Amino acid sequence: MTGKLRVFLGAAPGVGKTYAMLREARRLRGEGLDVVVGLVETYDRPGTAEQLGDLPVLPRRPVPYRGARLAELDLDGLLARRPALVLVDELAHTDVPGGRHRKRWQDVRELLDAGIDVATTLNIQHLESLNDVVEQITGVAQRETIPDEVVRAADRIELVDLSPEALRTRLARGEIYPPDRIDVALDHYFRAGNLGALRELALLWLADRVEEELADYRSRHGIRAPWETKERIVVALNGAPQGEHLIRRGARTAARVHGDLIGVHVRLDDGTARHEPPGLAAQRALLQELHGSFVEVSGGDVAPALVDFARAESATQILLGPTGRSRLRELVHGSVINRVIRLAGPIDVRVLPAREPGLLTVPAGPRRRRPALVPVRRRRLAWLLGPAGAVALAWALSPLRHSLGLSGVLLCLLLAVAGTARLGGLLPAAGATAAGALAADWFFTTPWHSLTVEHGADLAALLLFLAVAGVIAHLIDGLTRRSQQAGRARAEAAVLARLAGETVESGPRVLPDLVAELRQVFGLDGAAVLVRTGALWQSAAAAGATVPRGPDEASFSVDLGEGAVLVLRGTPLTEEDTRLLGPYVTQLKLARERERLAAQASAAAALAHTDGLYTALLEAVGRELRAPVATVRREAGRLPAPAGQRIGAAADRMERLVADLLDLGRLRAGAMPVVLRPTDLAETVRAAAETVRAAAEGAPGVRIDLAPGLPRVLADPGLLTRAFADVLALGAAGAGPVAVAAGAVAGRVDVRVTVEGHRPAGREGTEPAVLRGFVEAMNGDLTVEPAPGGGTAYVIGLARATD
Repeated sequence: MTGKLRVFLGAAPGVGKTYAMLREARRLRGEGLDVVVGLVETYDRPGTAEQLGDLPVLPRRPVPYRGARLAELDLDGLLARRPALVLVDELAHTDVPGGRHRKRWQDVRELLDAGIDVATTLNIQHLESLNDVVEQITGVAQRETIPDEVVRAADRIELVDLSPEALRTRLARGEIYPPDRIDVALDHYFRAGNLGALRELALLWLADRVEEELADYRSRHGIRAPWETKERIVVALNGAPQGEHLIRRGARTAARVHGDLIGVHVRLDDGTARHEPPGLAAQRALLQELHGSFVEVSGGDVAPALVDFARAESATQILLGPTGRSRLRELVHGSVINRVIRLAGPIDVRVLPAREPGLLTVPAGPRRRRPALVPVRRRRLAWLLGPAGAVALAWALSPLRHSLGLSGVLLCLLLAVAGTARLGGLLPAAGATAAGALAADWFFTTPWHSLTVEHGADLAALLLFLAVAGVIAHLIDGLTRRSQQAGRARAEAAVLARLAGETVESGPRVLPDLVAELRQVFGLDGAAVLVRTGALWQSAAAAGATVPRGPDEASFSVDLGEGAVLVLRGTPLTEEDTRLLGPYVTQLKLARERERLAAQASAAAALAHTDGLYTALLEAVGRELRAPVATVRREAGRLPAPAGQRIGAAADRMERLVADLLDLGRLRAGAMPVVLRPTDLAETVRAAAETVRAAAEGAPGVRIDLAPGLPRVLADPGLLTRAFADVLALGAAGAGPVAVAAGAVAGRVDVRVTVEGHRPAGREGTEPAVLRGFVEAMNGDLTVEPAPGGGTAYVIGLARATD
């Protein structure tokens, strides 16, 4: 049995997530539940520490890391203890290397799999989907994130909410951070606007999850009637100009009631080929601008499809425009508006009046459209053979008029009309029908060889022939056209299926093969992919006898992006050809992207090989230099001062430089992990200064001038201490004083280390290169510049921590 996860979600640090979790744990323990504190961070906050009280706390597991011992969650101890509920703070935390998992949420998942319930805390900025939004709001990039699905799978999520004013008041009273960090926090991360935006993000994210749970509940219980938990306004669109007025009215209504706006277009699936209405693209763009969404659904009838969609979305209103049908058409085919009202049930239906006469907004009912055109050559041949063939057939049968009769010849003429319709379509068949009726009157009705009809029965037979022949011609014409369309659709589907299958099986194909196949499929004289190089066009792939040398010489061209264009020469493409050309264009773009990625992969492989050789060479040099450097240091101790001291200092510097180069190689190879966590700059700089003083006797003094209330930085403490020690050691080598200053600037902290009397070998010499490698491994940057009073200034920029 899987344990249950309970998440206490907050918009920002200090809202009381841990406090609320501990208070609930104390209540459950008072009811007899076995509750254990696995890991809780109180941050020396009195209220939180008081709530921790007498709750049983499992000792943390010490983890050695770079000469220090850090405390982490004792996962094995919890699995052995098997309490009913475990409290685990800070779900998005990154574990210290050396444990079973990389992230704390993975530890929690193992506890849940073991059947142990877990209560945890999380800030909204740690959700992966909101990471970029939070960075845009606060200016701080959040390094520790957690996949949304981990939190969405929680059995219970409780929002611990606090207004921005109350949170800032708590911060000002010193209930969240120590006094030296309050002013900076109030002026930066904890600004009222930032807190309000983060609070809205948390509320919206939680509301979306509640909506998902509600939809799942309605689906499981078969509830179709809309629940008015939130206003959803569905606007029916068909691309007519009146639709934009409809969208704006719906947007104003949705804004007043804080609801959702959804535009829906019903595409009829009656088997005919339909193109997108011309105004629909503009209406989609308007919906996006007004923060609405657009959906296209398919259905055999507009009204049921529209109402079914509204029910599925739990819509509360359907917004319709005026109908464009005439009274007669409504009597024959019915009214879409009336049918929507009749089918909507509890959903409100609003019909807006027309702003301008003749503008249609509600999608019209199905219209009969011709699926395709019969080729011109076949129509001409049908016009030539159809009427003439009907007359010739009547003349040939005229000797049999007494035995065959008028009805017999009319049946034979129906066969001629059917053949004409099959060959050339409806209009040539109509001509053959008229010619056949006149020929039958001329040869088979009395008086003979005249267009006069003597008997009423003969006239009725001729009129019936006209009607039956017209119906037959119409049906055959429709079947012929649909057969042509189906054949075209089958050919397109075969091409698309083959293209998709080749993409899935073997990836995008090479450009020359695609261009050659494209020319063959569309019967073109030439096709090519041209790439602009300066003012000229160069061919990346070409096929055919007459290949265009530029877009101006092509009968059709398509932009492929990044300076490339597909050019075609030959018979102009039809609308169906243009639609089929789309997948080929996509394949060409994929092929170009694959070539680009292959070139990058080749360059990356060469670079990785070079880095490997570089690292191996450094390790070999390091091993070979250790013995000579030790000998130099030993012999320098025998020399009188100050020469011996200078030689010893130089040997120490060389040994440190070799060690730095080796570690830099391991960093680039990924063999040395970098764990970024909030780090105090003052402590790091002092530790680096002590290291330099202990290693070099007579080292110059280090003046540390850090701004009060300086925020912590996101860095690896050990690696940052090493970087500062390397910079400060330059002062010892040059026997000049060193000054360290720092300040917060726009979401980051810049540390300026000025080494007087020091001149590096170059802007990209060994020392700056090694230091830059250490700093960039912590996502920072390094600037080396001349100091105003002489010497060199090393400016290290690091991201601020969001603790």
